[in-house]
Amino acid sequence: MTTKRNSGKTLKWALFALYAFVVAAMAAATFLEKWHGTQYVADRVYGSWWFCAAWAALAAVGIAWFVRRRVRRPCTVAVHLAFALMLAGALVTHLTAKRGVVHLRMGEATGNYLVLRGDSVAERPLPFTLRLESFETAYYEGTKAPRDYTTRFTITDGDGTHRCLVSMNNICRHRGYRFYQNDYDADMKGSILSVNSDPWGIAVTYSGYALLFVALVWMLLDPRGGFRTALRSPLLRRGALALGLLLAFGASSNAATTLPREAADSLGRLHILYNGRICPLQTFAIDFVKKVHGRASYGGLTAEQVLSGWLFWPDEWAAEPFVKVGGGELKSTLQLPGYMPLSAFFVPEMGGYILGPYVEEYYRGNRDAFHKQAAEIDDRLMLAMQLRRGALLKVFPHTHGGQTDWFAPADRLSAGMTAGQQQYIKGVFALLAEEAAAGDMASVERIIGKMAAYQRQNGGRSLPSGVQVWAERAYNAFPYATVLFVVCLAMGLALLASEIVRMSSPSARGVSALRRRRVVWRVCFGVMAVAFATLTFCGALRWVASGNVPMSNGYETMLLMAWFVMLLSMVAARRFAIALALGSTMAGFFLLVSHVGQMDPAITNIMPVLNSPLLSLHVSVIMLAFALLSLTFVCGVAALGVAAAHRLRGRHGSVAEPIEGLQLLSRLLLYPALAALGIGTFVGAVWANVSWGQYWGWDAKETWALITLMVYAVAVHTGTIPALRRPLCYHAFMAASFVTILMTYFGVNYFLGSGMHTYA
Repeated sequence: MTTKRNSGKTLKWALFALYAFVVAAMAAATFLEKWHGTQYVADRVYGSWWFCAAWAALAAVGIAWFVRRRVRRPCTVAVHLAFALMLAGALVTHLTAKRGVVHLRMGEATGNYLVLRGDSVAERPLPFTLRLESFETAYYEGTKAPRDYTTRFTITDGDGTHRCLVSMNNICRHRGYRFYQNDYDADMKGSILSVNSDPWGIAVTYSGYALLFVALVWMLLDPRGGFRTALRSPLLRRGALALGLLLAFGASSNAATTLPREAADSLGRLHILYNGRICPLQTFAIDFVKKVHGRASYGGLTAEQVLSGWLFWPDEWAAEPFVKVGGGELKSTLQLPGYMPLSAFFVPEMGGYILGPYVEEYYRGNRDAFHKQAAEIDDRLMLAMQLRRGALLKVFPHTHGGQTDWFAPADRLSAGMTAGQQQYIKGVFALLAEEAAAGDMASVERIIGKMAAYQRQNGGRSLPSGVQVWAERAYNAFPYATVLFVVCLAMGLALLASEIVRMSSPSARGVSALRRRRVVWRVCFGVMAVAFATLTFCGALRWVASGNVPMSNGYETMLLMAWFVMLLSMVAARRFAIALALGSTMAGFFLLVSHVGQMDPAITNIMPVLNSPLLSLHVSVIMLAFALLSLTFVCGVAALGVAAAHRLRGRHGSVAEPIEGLQLLSRLLLYPALAALGIGTFVGAVWANVSWGQYWGWDAKETWALITLMVYAVAVHTGTIPALRRPLCYHAFMAASFVTILMTYFGVNYFLGSGMHTYA
């Protein structure tokens, strides 16, 4: 018996060691990729014999432990069998798949594809020949932003010829080979396709995916499973988690000359080609003021008024302390104020442009904090200088041969324009400046009206619809994320702090206090409902304005995560009152990150590869999982805070019940989070396979998503790790696990900065 027990312990610790080793190896590889490049880790880690052996050993030991514990519950068996199938599929792909690229030139036939082997390129034969017929790039109307790439080619196989078309998210299949759009030649006469042949590996892997999706849903529905067991908890039935809440809710400068608000508003209603799309000039004005000044307005003026000032009274505005310097090494070293006039950076007695030498040193490789700040200020100054030259004002469309191009007064105009059109484009802003200087606002409005008519006449199909314009102007009219993060974060932190104090102090649970908390809870729930409706309206406006589901960049996915947290916390708050405090805190945190982080809130056209319904499903389900897991983090912090406060206050009573209640809430969130994370991750793998022929490429974000899934999955294995049944141990683990989410979402984007997922 002792020998059998010892062998069981050995097997268990071998499983722990292998599991930790695989997770640590994947995490280390993402850092090695940053320092040594993608090919380095592809050859020395992900494609190495020892990495494959580690996964194989983990699978073998895991199966042995599974058998030893005599696990018979069908849904549990199905989940683990699904992962075994996926590993088997990955091994089959690794051993048997053919993958490379084929370079096609117009009118030339080829029967080979190229394979990268380390630092060399090898040529492999295809069982047929390919011939390029055409390659085209489709653009968003009136812009040079690519919407899709299309390659048309023929396959000659024996005596037959087959016509094929490949575009983004649209592949061509022939005799077990699949072709994907990869790249193209600069002269537009050549196309580069990815080629992939993996009939066995994909079949096994997809079987694993399908089984996993079914098993994860089954796990939530299984009456004997952990999720349904938690729902039957006595704590839940007798309402021990109905915890109370507390409610907690603080000079313009004399700017230079500008247009009156009404005339500036008319100017803002014109359209402009900006950020790769046609949008209201108001959007450009807001972005210009934010980027140069750091805020959306200046001296009580609207962004459109500020823009008109820079356009029509440039010398006055060059003397305004408008350019943001901010804090940092350059400011402290040169003892500069927080804001400076544009003219102050150009001093003839000091050699002209005073930042010039520092900026030149920055681009020569001196990237310390001082020179980095000099380059950032230089970007703001160049934006203002380009505006003064008229280089940014692409407000004049010209449609010829069904194609619309937009021009600025400083551009080289199209030869297809008439002399009158060219003269109008070159001179209309000067005419506007004359009338504005004379104070004739009626003439200014009339000229702007004629510019709008010119755009309607010459803009073709590139102009956005009236509904899109209304949606974007409504979106620009209110700082949704800023206001919501202040409201949610302030309310959430106050409520969370009050809950920690209340749960650690039994004396604060009287009848009168309970009545007050119920009133406050209703008020706070109403505030959360209004915040949720506001954020929903904000997302809808972005959706209508861009024409794309708002989940294609980091800013939009942060808003989506906050939206899910709000929704989930309001649903859970009906049973768990503390969920309102937890949800408000995390929603405020995500909105704060979207507001002050390195995320660009500008509405943009999406990249061609992102235009897929699978992407929408992948991102939304992953964001749902992250939202749920973020709430388990707040549960953990709250529980640890309650325990710490109880000790500091010298209480001798027990705080077990509230901490156990938080553990129950956390587990109720954990199971659907794991299901959503597993489904979302592997839906992403299917999307990747459809888009570029590789369902798992060990991209840094893919790798950290897998690490996150593996780390959080530990928390449901309480039979193997009994310590996680203890509330404080469980909460500490859940709080620490949140680091993997931070690394998946922020670390990959802003520190590792590698891989195809860094846009989000």
